[in-house]
Amino acid sequence: MDPNDTRHSNATARVALVNRIAKEKPFFVGISGDVVYEGSNVQEWLQFDRETKVWRDQKLKVFPAIGNHDVRGGEAAALANYFPRFPLIDSKRWYSVRIGNVELLSLDSTANDKPGSPQTKWLDENLTAVPDDIDFVVILLHHPPYTESTDRMLGGGHQARVPEQELGELIEQHQALMRAKILVIAGHVHNYERYDRDGVMYIVSGGGGATPYMIKRNSDDFYTEPGPTYHFCRFRVEGPRLKGEMIKYIDQNNFQVKDTFELSAR
Repeated sequence: MDPNDTRHSNATARVALVNRIAKEKPFFVGISGDVVYEGSNVQEWLQFDRETKVWRDQKLKVFPAIGNHDVRGGEAAALANYFPRFPLIDSKRWYSVRIGNVELLSLDSTANDKPGSPQTKWLDENLTAVPDDIDFVVILLHHPPYTESTDRMLGGGHQARVPEQELGELIEQHQALMRAKILVIAGHVHNYERYDRDGVMYIVSGGGGATPYMIKRNSDDFYTEPGPTYHFCRFRVEGPRLKGEMIKYIDQNNFQVKDTFELSAR
């Protein structure tokens, strides 16, 4: 979060995205992890406080998922910085929130999320017990179940890990039996991707300012633009329909919608 650190983050893009999100006046903001570069570093959190003051001034609700950088430098010290800044999650590493006809399930993929773990059992139970009047379930986590990125990419990258791939299988099994539609939003990979797997929409949204990864695009991908994609995603829910948009940062005064999709509850 150091504004002078141009190697790990583009501070200009980061601040512009924060301010543009504030102008949207969303009902809530979700963050797919890695709020700061080193979670144990108090100075980075103070910089986060300065850059996101506009959100607090507007009293925006913020629901994050824990990322690997959020616990970097020592988990205990890092979480002591993390939790006080997000009082709505009540110091929980994974949690659920109901917002109208949407249920948000936020996971901590830095903790054990393998099959049989307490966290995965919690997710399984929540997906089994989705209320009948919920139209959309949004699952927020840091490490993506699907990505075209790899650990061996020139310039950096991250491939999908086995635990999250197995989470994806669990989620898709539930989707086959559910009326509500599931949307999974992850981060970790510093770019934007979108995939549809067995009726579940997966988004990789890691374009908040960190050094971009050069994702290999395929002609049949939903999003095919090469190069960096600093961005945020906007979602509008109107009854049993959800419209998603990826809004790309071009410069401080120019943001463009570059990807759109719609989901409908059964």
